[in-house]
Amino acid sequence: MKSRLPVIFIIITVAMDSIGVGLMMPVMPDLIRQITGETVSEAAVWGGMMAFTYAFMQFMFGPTIGNLSDHFGRRPVLLTSLVIMSVSYLIFAQAQVIWLLFVARAITGITGATFATANAYMADITTAEKRAASFGIVGAAFGVGFVIGPAIGGMLGQFGPRAPFYVAASVAALNACFGYFFLPETLSQDKRRPFDLARINPFTALSRLRYVPEIGALALVFFLFSVGQNVYPSVWAYFTTEKFGFDSRMIGISLAIFGLCMALVQGGLIRLVIPRFGEWNTAKAALTLNALVLVITGFISSTLFLFLLMPVMALGVIASPSLQGMMSKATSAENQGELQGVLASVQGLAMILSPLLMTSLFRIFTAETTPLYLPGAPFLASAALCATALLILLFSHARPKA
Repeated sequence: MKSRLPVIFIIITVAMDSIGVGLMMPVMPDLIRQITGETVSEAAVWGGMMAFTYAFMQFMFGPTIGNLSDHFGRRPVLLTSLVIMSVSYLIFAQAQVIWLLFVARAITGITGATFATANAYMADITTAEKRAASFGIVGAAFGVGFVIGPAIGGMLGQFGPRAPFYVAASVAALNACFGYFFLPETLSQDKRRPFDLARINPFTALSRLRYVPEIGALALVFFLFSVGQNVYPSVWAYFTTEKFGFDSRMIGISLAIFGLCMALVQGGLIRLVIPRFGEWNTAKAALTLNALVLVITGFISSTLFLFLLMPVMALGVIASPSLQGMMSKATSAENQGELQGVLASVQGLAMILSPLLMTSLFRIFTAETTPLYLPGAPFLASAALCATALLILLFSHARPKA
């Protein structure tokens, strides 16, 4: 039973962290409109710019956080990130001007490496063959929190768009306290390495991928998939408000159902699918399915059909742990933190581009002067990105030899 405790601890840590993240998603459109006095279409652009800020900071600091965890260990990095995250949520709750929202998003971007560090933690305590499933467990933990977070955020949003941020700050603080007392360190002293300033530059870290063709190609696939997958957090609240007239409560309910579906896929289905079909075949099937679902979502017109489609939408997330598992297998134990830091930067770069691209497309195709009204345009763009990622995967060095 003792060997299971670290896994339980990291699952609870990630789940509690994602609760805090999910709490604020349903109310962001209302909070931005409250501060700026602008329309949903214009608020989406502000939201995209804030998501850009978050992603840019995550991109710049991802390798730093990853290398810090390789030097000092996973535990101090996780705990420090959570404490600072709690402060950022309080800034959200108190902000009266738009620039303070950007400050808060920048801070959460820096501390957003919690997820990557959790993956490095899981890599420390699992064998190479089981890492893809372990990454799926981390994703499932995030999904469970994402089920609870938006649902609570949607309900708290009835008391005003600021209420969820106070709860998010409390959740992050409690999470830090929990980790302080119960989260053990997993990186032994003999596997730690010196902190190297030359390795924290995200552009340098990414450029090193070209020397490992297998990882480089997979990282590109991972990047394109991440850009496409980020359409959901980028425009979901604005898309459902514009297309279906959702309020914060309905946005929270829809995100909670979607999160539940993802949690079931990542926590259960992955553990059955990947061992049976292999990581490469699983990633190939997930990318194909994802592209098809995104096309359907782009043209969807029924609220009922939207909810019925969510379980199928969630199946696409299997691509992420499959790709991570393949890259982790090709990386040594002492560099797992650095790999996850680089992947955090890859995700950060994707999150820099995705919100700007998706919210801009949303505004173009929902503005009063648009020649073609199509709120689902961002989902069609995401489908094209996933299709491109699939083609790269099919011809990559990671393809199993016949």
